Amino acid sequence: MKVSYYPGCALHGTALEYDESTKAMSALLGVELGELPDWSCCGASSAHVTDNSLAHSLVARNLAIAEKEGRDLLVPCAACYSRFKAGERELEAAGRKLHFRVLSLLEFLVEDGLMERIKGMIKRPLAGLKMVSYYGCLLVRPPKVTGAKKYENPEEMDRILSLLGAEMIPWSYKTDCCGGSLVLTRTDIVRRLTQKLYDRALEAGAEALAVACPLCQSNLDSRQEEISREAGKEYRLPILYITELIGLSLGHPDTGKWFRRHFVDPAKLLASKGLV
Repeated sequence: MKVSYYPGCALHGTALEYDESTKAMSALLGVELGELPDWSCCGASSAHVTDNSLAHSLVARNLAIAEKEGRDLLVPCAACYSRFKAGERELEAAGRKLHFRVLSLLEFLVEDGLMERIKGMIKRPLAGLKMVSYYGCLLVRPPKVTGAKKYENPEEMDRILSLLGAEMIPWSYKTDCCGGSLVLTRTDIVRRLTQKLYDRALEAGAEALAVACPLCQSNLDSRQEEISREAGKEYRLPILYITELIGLSLGHPDTGKWFRRHFVDPAKLLASKGLV
């Protein structure tokens, strides 16, 4: 199986571990990722709030490249995925239909038969690891853009991680906003939103959060020390990409390199479960 791959800016910068673990996971599963040639920034999140024409043009350019490649397009970044889906809807409104699918990472894993491959390749079940899944805003909303059917209670990440043996805990905050788009302008709001997510995850009994968005991961991972000082209590919740967890369960040798890039090192928690 071969699909086109749009990493976007974050996965070539602050989210290298997401890019590397996505590629590593795909290779294990027998999927060839063909990175779009000469791809450019999709405009998330600045262009679409400042210039509609620019926002449309940036996405349309990348969609045109993907059209020439002639394969389904995997977009792991939730913000990029949101922009690509919005661009797809704009083209449809203009009477033009894409001849390929724009897929989030979770759609790709669940809809293309890869869960059966994963099931047959598990080497290290995530038994005893208590987690909540955090989807954030853009993977599922707005549903008229993403096409998500269960946009209030998505289940793809829960299904995948349950398959790997993790104990997935139900909670009511899996699609609440973490404030990722406000990290430079309203840090007061960001701190309040992220602390609420930490508290609710801990209240539910979670030991870690699973994510599939580089903006959410960065925001939730990097804020814990700051919020701990302000709140007068310590937060040390590992924020793990689902691709890292799949790589860990399938026995990929590079997981330690990915985990060391996190602000909150998950090594102690994973070691306590016999996973590293």
